[in-house]
Amino acid sequence: MDPFIHKLRRHLLAWFHRSRSGAVFFVRRISYKDVRRATDGFHRVLYSNSEVSAYAAKFGDGGGACLVREVKGFDEGNDDFYRHVQFLGRLRHRHLLSLRGFSVGRNHKRLLIFDNIENGSLKDHLNDPLKTPLDWRTRLQIANGVVAALQEYLFLFSDPPVCHVSITSSNIMLDENFTAKLSDFGLLTSGGNSVMVPYSEDLKQKSCKIIFQLGVLILELVTGQSSEMEGSDLIEWIQESRFYNSIDKMIDPDLGNNYDCTELKSLLAVAKLCIKSWDKPSFTIPQLFRHLQKKIDISNY
Repeated sequence: MDPFIHKLRRHLLAWFHRSRSGAVFFVRRISYKDVRRATDGFHRVLYSNSEVSAYAAKFGDGGGACLVREVKGFDEGNDDFYRHVQFLGRLRHRHLLSLRGFSVGRNHKRLLIFDNIENGSLKDHLNDPLKTPLDWRTRLQIANGVVAALQEYLFLFSDPPVCHVSITSSNIMLDENFTAKLSDFGLLTSGGNSVMVPYSEDLKQKSCKIIFQLGVLILELVTGQSSEMEGSDLIEWIQESRFYNSIDKMIDPDLGNNYDCTELKSLLAVAKLCIKSWDKPSFTIPQLFRHLQKKIDISNY
């Protein structure tokens, strides 16, 4: 058989096999070998938990810094992963990482590749003394950007609505302009349940969790402290009746005196409301978005 025809036939058969087992159109499939090489053998870990592991990657095509996320909970031959990839491939928002491609590797390892994490994670810039400190304006923009992603897109304009969102400083990535990009979102629920679970089934529970995570994130932005163990120390502080009296001691030293006191107190008031909503939210995400926009007008900067 002619070598060209043989090669073409091999690629056509591979495509046909993929289409029968869950075709993914419009999203590039990247070889596992290339992903492994780009992540230095999966040693460049950004964050990891029971549901997902994320790695920094640098491909040789000049595409810039990327994030590779291993999604767990898929069974062999399960088409849910491919539907998940197709869904993510359609999402476009300035505060969401854009899906660049996907890969399926050894032991049915499911990998998602996202673009544009030139400045790494928010946690790196808050906790690593070797990183450039974030100024007050950038921190406000990050807080507004995260809430905007939830309000403007994930819960209102996405069809079907996103079922899973996790908000931590570890999985908020920063592009070359320090614009916040959410990296952990999708149709999946904990434990790899079906991607088609309606969001409305547990809207209240998910809203509680997300609003609480937003509160912890705001506390990190103000204090520069880590939120390990869900930020227990920070939460205890914000829940104190006289926490305003100790604000000066809690502000991130990297900020110096270069912040607006009124804006800072408004931001902490929002964080306090978010933390208080752990088991019973007193407001919705759209209300939080409007409140934040009203209290802190980023357009003035």
